[in-house]
Amino acid sequence: MSEHKIGTREEWQAAREELAKLEAEHGERNREITQKRRELPWVPVDKEYTFDTDEGTKTLAELFDGRSQLLAYNIMYGPDYTLGACPGCTSLGDGLDGSLVHLNHVDVTLLCFSRAPIEELSAYKKRMGWQFPYVSTYNSDFAFDFGLAVTEEQAQQIPEIKEMVDNPPDWLQEWSRQIGAELKDGLRENPSWIAFARDNGTVYHTYTVSAPDPFVAPYFSFLLERTPKAQTDIAGTLRKDEYPD
Repeated sequence: MSEHKIGTREEWQAAREELAKLEAEHGERNREITQKRRELPWVPVDKEYTFDTDEGTKTLAELFDGRSQLLAYNIMYGPDYTLGACPGCTSLGDGLDGSLVHLNHVDVTLLCFSRAPIEELSAYKKRMGWQFPYVSTYNSDFAFDFGLAVTEEQAQQIPEIKEMVDNPPDWLQEWSRQIGAELKDGLRENPSWIAFARDNGTVYHTYTVSAPDPFVAPYFSFLLERTPKAQTDIAGTLRKDEYPD
């Protein structure tokens, strides 16, 4: 028998109305945050960056694919990963394809970055059945310049990373096994969303958000938040081709 509170329809309705007030407040606050996000100053990208893609080398401007806005997710898949990308990032990637057509029709190009070589990314994309553009920053300083990854030297100076490497919890040790890389290498990648705008030939950096922000989470977490039972930490997620069935 569930230990959860059991009540009458009247009790449920009263509690639901209280929750509705909080949800309305949350919605209003989220609209304010969205407006503040769009009011951030745009910073010109003066440095020339190139990326390895399935169609060859492209510049940052070329990644826009003719549109004026670029939204990209940095999947944790570093050059030292031997078994594939972070399972949590992979789960987020699983939810992107359905959004492509809608974003493209409102002047937004959506893609993903990773630091692993393009050959590994292309193979992983095929393994996962993804359709979105997936490009490599392996031969570029892009990931380091925009905080999507840190160097070995930088990682050693970040207390949070050092603590996780020196005293990893069980789930993090399992994550290390899943990606096939030591934590000192695996944790150098920073799961992040990053946005750019292009206007009159100039590319501008407009926004970045990194974990543990809720925006950096698999899309199905939105659904899980509305289910009756609490779920285990998303960090324990398997890749979709690794579930027993």
